[in-house]
Amino acid sequence: MIHKDFRCEFYFIRHGESESNASPGFAAGANYDSALTARGVNQARLLGERLKREGMTFDRVYSSSLDRAKKTARYMLDAMGETERTVPTVDELVEQKAMGWRGVPVEEVFTPENVAYIMSKGPDFIPPQGESLRMVRRRVSGWVESEIIYNEEVVSSHKELTVAVVGHGTASRCLFQYIMGFNDTLLWRVAIDNTSISRFVFDRHGWSVVRLNDASHLAEEAVSFDARP
Repeated sequence: MIHKDFRCEFYFIRHGESESNASPGFAAGANYDSALTARGVNQARLLGERLKREGMTFDRVYSSSLDRAKKTARYMLDAMGETERTVPTVDELVEQKAMGWRGVPVEEVFTPENVAYIMSKGPDFIPPQGESLRMVRRRVSGWVESEIIYNEEVVSSHKELTVAVVGHGTASRCLFQYIMGFNDTLLWRVAIDNTSISRFVFDRHGWSVVRLNDASHLAEEAVSFDARP
């Protein structure tokens, strides 16, 4: 049994507020590779400060290859005092793609007819020039399996690992569905706030949930955001 002596704690972290998050009204955001806002930068710093206070260190840190995730990881680590640490970027962790909807107003996309069709297809619906939720789940979970949990070199050479993965909202929901096995109707009932932490453990017993959508570090956001340059 390859996981007999292996335990990995995952910190799945959503990126800070992006320019697309701050400009709602578009079906798939205004820019697929949108940057962090000033608020998003502050959120990432608050996350890092919290992790430093808690004495957290990560054996491995990964980021989606999109800018908002990469910058979140960078500001987080800088606030933790790990300014020289490099972070591998991973294409498999990017957000769901729906390029044909990029910059298109919500009301033009989600007409009653389109909504009825999307609901009839469920997680198999593929947006124009994009990928279905089922495709996203396969992509992200496949990376977690091949990189860590079914990588025999990793599990045979490490007793315990703590891993941070900085990614995106929808991609994280798809991954959590894979981990927890909930049905499709619950997919959009899982809140994943900017810079929130969702903690899971994988060990000899399989997956277990520690905490979902923990963004308690943002309680001080209003005060610290006003105070920062």
